[in-house]
Amino acid sequence: MSLSDPISDMLNRIRNASSSGAKMAEIEHSVMKNEIAAILKREGYIRDCVVEAEGGRKTLQVTLKYAADRKPVIKGLRRISRPGLRRYVGFDKIPRVLGGMGLAILSTPQGVMSDREAREKRVGGEVLCQVW
Repeated sequence: MSLSDPISDMLNRIRNASSSGAKMAEIEHSVMKNEIAAILKREGYIRDCVVEAEGGRKTLQVTLKYAADRKPVIKGLRRISRPGLRRYVGFDKIPRVLGGMGLAILSTPQGVMSDREAREKRVGGEVLCQVW
């Protein structure tokens, strides 16, 4: 399947699985998607992410995280930079999602990282998405 925006597809799959109460979301694997999932896991938005290989195709199994009352931990996902309109920021202009309660994921020259890491390293880049 050819997609013009695979990161947006990943975010939609996570959003849909989370809102339906599913345990996991299955996504086609890529290095960028794997790094985004690793950041979500490190920041506590998902429980786990595992790469599965079946018949020469790799998939990313994202295990979602829910609160005690079965409400999803991820309340919202928003794609910021799109293939038709890229959004680049310097380290001093990195957006604070919900006043620091959310997370922005950036693609920088030093790799994919969260907004907090980018501010610490004083590096800007492309704002991929926001999570809260």
